[in-house]
Amino acid sequence: MTARLLAHDSTVPLEGATVEIGVGGAWTPVCRYGDLLPGRGVAALVGGEQVAVFRDRAGALYAVDNHDPFSGAHVISRGITGTRDGVPVVFSPMYKHAFDLRTGACLDDERALDGSPARLRVWPVRTGPPPGSSHAATRDVRRP
Repeated sequence: MTARLLAHDSTVPLEGATVEIGVGGAWTPVCRYGDLLPGRGVAALVGGEQVAVFRDRAGALYAVDNHDPFSGAHVISRGITGTRDGVPVVFSPMYKHAFDLRTGACLDDERALDGSPARLRVWPVRTGPPPGSSHAATRDVRRP
């Protein structure tokens, strides 16, 4: 699965829009878009799992597993975003592995030390209307 950024309803001011994570066919609000600092992440508990949510410097949103498969710590949200060969990545704060924010794949190693795949789970993420807003739901348009 790859992360998807769904188009924002242009009638809703983006800074006040709600960031929502898709889980099991439903959308869970996690924070306001304006609360996310570009290049930094936050952790959210969604469906009983820790999710790291990022807003990159271009404004795109990503949601990946907060669990680092190399250290076992829940620290990915503390990583710094950037790019590697044009690929949006987050660098783990533990051992500095780069993870593709679109697919969750580790760009440095295929396997973690325990032999498990070195990848992060990804969730679809979108912006929706601010809480209490009468605006219609966000349109479902995938970003290339």
